[in-house]
Amino acid sequence: MPNDRYAAAPKLPDGDAIEPALLVPGAPGPIELEIGPGRGWFLVERLAAMPDVGVIGLEVRRKWATIVDDRLRARGMGERGRVFAEDARSALGRLREGTLSTVYLHFPDPWWKKRHQKRLVVTDELVVQAGRVLTVGGELFVQTDVMERADAYERTIAESGLFAPIFGGGPRVEDHPFVARSPRERRAMADGLPIARLRFRRVVVSPP
Repeated sequence: MPNDRYAAAPKLPDGDAIEPALLVPGAPGPIELEIGPGRGWFLVERLAAMPDVGVIGLEVRRKWATIVDDRLRARGMGERGRVFAEDARSALGRLREGTLSTVYLHFPDPWWKKRHQKRLVVTDELVVQAGRVLTVGGELFVQTDVMERADAYERTIAESGLFAPIFGGGPRVEDHPFVARSPRERRAMADGLPIARLRFRRVVVSPP
């Protein structure tokens, strides 16, 4: 069996009530989560722009989780930013409830064929778990350049009953305030492609 150079990719600690603040102990302010950071440039830019913020990434590909986690450490950001080789669809449920200020999903679900539907990231269950880990008032931000996907995401998030648009006019916004941009976002902007950006906040759910 060939040697897997990424077999030791960073993983979340054991347990089902992981405290995000302990993963990024150098962050004095809010803790954010990026689902699927890929090559990690949004995460790097976000940490550079916001010195009080901590950001955790959950990246299913062990190669990129390792590379980006090492990159953060090399840039002196390793105490405020970490990337773990985890599938967010299962890992979110292991984070302690109400501990994150923002959850980001940048251009998720690139698969088009029906046989790939089981690999979709933005599902009913993921939205529920995102709502569970966010503080009340915390933000769920999703963006895509595929308008059909944007429609589906908007419905899924709204139907969960856990979120409301940040602004009264609906969740879609022209731009976002996060300073950093993912490489896909930059490329879409350079190519003049429309981008659907959805901003939702976690709301208090009244008991039935």
